[in-house]
Amino acid sequence: MRAYRVYAIENGTVIDHVHAGKALKVVEILKLDEYNQIVTVGMNLESKKMVRKDIVKIENKTLNKEELNKIALIAPRATINIIKNQKVTDKFRVEIPDFMENFIKCPNPKCITRNEQVVSKFYKIKDKPLAVKCHYCERVFTEFGLV
Repeated sequence: MRAYRVYAIENGTVIDHVHAGKALKVVEILKLDEYNQIVTVGMNLESKKMVRKDIVKIENKTLNKEELNKIALIAPRATINIIKNQKVTDKFRVEIPDFMENFIKCPNPKCITRNEQVVSKFYKIKDKPLAVKCHYCERVFTEFGLV
């Protein structure tokens, strides 16, 4: 029998199948450390699907659409489990939205979004590998930073 390495939560959200090494980035973009959330992080856990994975458990929190979109950018294979009374009541994969506003920072230093108070806007070009296009400078990027 195998012992659990990450304990179960009563109510909240579990972000599973995060690429190994990305769990702390998920915690950072969700700003979980700012709200005194109880967060459990498992890193480099064995996985049948991914060889190694990370997992983030957030007690007493349901993620909104914007938070799910941010997770999709960092962990596009992540699954979200909604937990109520220690049971999974809903389970789904994150999806990268076709249009993203105000959470990707354009890497182009000459883009207007880098030099003026303009809300960033990006369009998804393709999922695998992820490619996005800036609304303003029209450049396509496969790696980028979050606002």
